[in-house]
Amino acid sequence: MPLLALLATLVLQSPAPVSAPAASPRTIAYRAAKVLTCERHGPGFLDHALVLVKDGRVEKVLPARDATVPSGYQIVDLGARWIMPGMIDLHSHLGGSSGDINDMVLQLNTGLRVSSTVVPRNPALQRILEAGVTTVLFIPGSGTNISGAGILLKTSPSRFEEMKVRDPGSLKIAQGDNPTRWAYGMGRGMMNYHIRGELARGMHYAKERAADPARERDPRFDVFEDLAAKRTQVSTHTQLYQLVMQSLRIIRGEFGIDVYIDHGEWKGYLATEQALALGVATISGPREIDVPGGHGLDTDGRIVGIAGEYQKRGMELVGFNTDAPVVPGEELPLQAAVSARYGFDASELQGVKGLTIVPAIVAGIEKRVGSLEPGKDADFLVLDGDPLDPRTRIEQVFVEGARVFDQRAR
Repeated sequence: MPLLALLATLVLQSPAPVSAPAASPRTIAYRAAKVLTCERHGPGFLDHALVLVKDGRVEKVLPARDATVPSGYQIVDLGARWIMPGMIDLHSHLGGSSGDINDMVLQLNTGLRVSSTVVPRNPALQRILEAGVTTVLFIPGSGTNISGAGILLKTSPSRFEEMKVRDPGSLKIAQGDNPTRWAYGMGRGMMNYHIRGELARGMHYAKERAADPARERDPRFDVFEDLAAKRTQVSTHTQLYQLVMQSLRIIRGEFGIDVYIDHGEWKGYLATEQALALGVATISGPREIDVPGGHGLDTDGRIVGIAGEYQKRGMELVGFNTDAPVVPGEELPLQAAVSARYGFDASELQGVKGLTIVPAIVAGIEKRVGSLEPGKDADFLVLDGDPLDPRTRIEQVFVEGARVFDQRAR
């Protein structure tokens, strides 16, 4: 048989996934060759499994061989395809229409909120949605020391109220080179001074408001009521060992505020022992490697994987981000793949969990997203192989049980 004819025959014989109808029924059972459940503890996957979805939530995941699908469920057989939770990017600037929100009038923009700039269904969000990123933390830029509050968003809905997962999503604090470029050439000592002073004022305000709700509201410090009550965290743009160390010491050590390391490059991983003692996790990116001579670093001539270095020092909660558009948001899984190439142990789904359940835990939204467990939002992807393999294609995306992307419909 001629080669082209043979290839055509093979393509025609390959099983194609059966997708749910556009107007999905409220109860569906999805059958797949592999389901990456991504719960924090446990194997995190099932081979030849069923995912039962009811009213936009995961009802259960169970082995297909012994399962009896309840009556009333439509069965969708995805053949050899895989299912995994939607991915979460905790550092993105793609929620609005103009990239970074850098209102660089003052060094301390604590009262700024990017929520007012969200543009539902903007092309940048649509692009990362098609790449499987279903939740993002949309945050202001790092042009100033404290740049304001971000918002956690679903990437698919067309209405702001439906997109919002939590507002404020975090308070963005920036340490490093970016704020030092502002106005009078601020150095590292003054950055620490600014952060310590603003946190002291903000936490004092939150304490007074908790004791006396009639106390006059100050919009500048609103976010501190959420920080003090552990309803949100500080996402800290910090790198270099000295800056990471000071960020952890001030934010978590002195004020007890929940915080996670964002960036963490340029040997920031040397602060891992301190981070572990303070209960602080790492969301690695946008750089995933330290290179010889980069930023004046001595790496013994080696390319060093940053996430792998945190992991080797005992950090279990290691996630990944893109700082999109610094790294294109659709390349979030590539961040984990690069890390695996340079020393990060992904042999037990640590890489996939770093795209799903780890950022959910770090952001405090793990009861809703990040894994395929009963009661959570049915945000999941249908793909044709390992998500850390750059050749893998995402074929369908579901958010809260509704199919929001289908590759064949392009």
